[in-house]
Amino acid sequence: MLTPDSALARLDHLLQRARRAGADTADAIYVGEQSVGIGVRMGALEDIGRSEGEEIGLRLFIGTRSAQVSTSDLSFAALDTVVERAMAMAAEAPEDRYAGLAPAELLASDPARDFDIFDATAEAVAPDRLKALALEAEDAARAVPGITNSEGGSASAGTSAMALATSTGFRGAARGSGFSVSAVVVAGEGAAMQRDYDFHQARHFADLEPAAAVGKRAGERAVARLDPVRLATGAMPVLFDWRVSSSLLGHLLGAISGSSIARKTSFLLGHEDEQLFDAGICILDDPHRLRGLRSRAFDGEGLPTAARAIVDAGRLTGWLIDSASGRQIGLPPSGHASRGVSGPPGVSASNLCLQAGADSPEALMQDISLGLYVTELIGMGVNGLTGDYSRGAGGFIIRNGALAEPVAEVTIAGNLLSMFKALVPANDLRLRGAVNAPTVRIDGMTVAGQ
Repeated sequence: MLTPDSALARLDHLLQRARRAGADTADAIYVGEQSVGIGVRMGALEDIGRSEGEEIGLRLFIGTRSAQVSTSDLSFAALDTVVERAMAMAAEAPEDRYAGLAPAELLASDPARDFDIFDATAEAVAPDRLKALALEAEDAARAVPGITNSEGGSASAGTSAMALATSTGFRGAARGSGFSVSAVVVAGEGAAMQRDYDFHQARHFADLEPAAAVGKRAGERAVARLDPVRLATGAMPVLFDWRVSSSLLGHLLGAISGSSIARKTSFLLGHEDEQLFDAGICILDDPHRLRGLRSRAFDGEGLPTAARAIVDAGRLTGWLIDSASGRQIGLPPSGHASRGVSGPPGVSASNLCLQAGADSPEALMQDISLGLYVTELIGMGVNGLTGDYSRGAGGFIIRNGALAEPVAEVTIAGNLLSMFKALVPANDLRLRGAVNAPTVRIDGMTVAGQ
């Protein structure tokens, strides 16, 4: 994998060649990654894999026409061919008056800021160490009474690097590391079998949760799901466990992306000035979190990043905008651009979290005579244009203020606008992923069971 300096040298070469060939402006991006993963099953090594990949993408503009070409051949001769292909493609491309680089005056001035997302241990961790972690996770899961089979334990370590340069003067690079451990096991026999899992990932090896704890939780979750019952259809309160509640933030992000707003395909259009959530709700995007899974100093267009409350006091603070969609809707880019080597920028959040509430999940369900506690969501039945929400689910019945029997094969439905207004967060926020939320309660959802 190229060093940041070597990657930037190749990007500089591409941009120089593009300008000499007649491009008005251009940007280039490098992405590289390497990882080692170990899988075990029933106490024996099942697979070991190593992956490595590097690509460079060039995007250039001739007037309002543009083209993007990528290659995994990083030789300078191959890069020259990339420029030739991109120029030929741009000459035939349709005009797009909204496309273009980010405004030069807005580019990040300190792209080298360090958020401690790289641990050199990832470059030297021995496969035997990863195998030991995978076995430890699976052994702990299989030791839980009631576990009858295993789909395996796994552990991985890897590093990544990216670099971005533009003809308007931006040059930035970053590298990161990642570690993970997981277990997936089965409880019960025959048609009564139930499956569940747990995993943890971290930037630094020292932050990785003990493999035995991950495995034990996987086993306990699978056993708890045995002998599910059916739930009668009706309207009732639904609690989304913290493992699945973050999916609600994903639907919000899709609705506030610049492209959705420009295409007028968001259910939030016309509602942006309303009180969408309770006044106590705050949803924070923090790209500068130390050791965050998506921490970054600059976005996919070279603009600076900054912490921002996406929702503050229950109200939207604006859209997530890249330069192209911003030109369409007449707003400046927000520093949330995200891109790969083979396509134009889109948008994404960084380290996003719904801030915790005051009450525990147990307190939130105390007054519920009959409800549903969701630990699993199935399918993607969400309409981004209308906000209609319908997904398969599994979890536990809430009866008389406490968790009762496991339940399976139910569908939960509502509309995201009304769901957001009714959302109440618990106090069990865990920063375990890139998008995090505590357990949340939403009243008035329709649950379709037997």
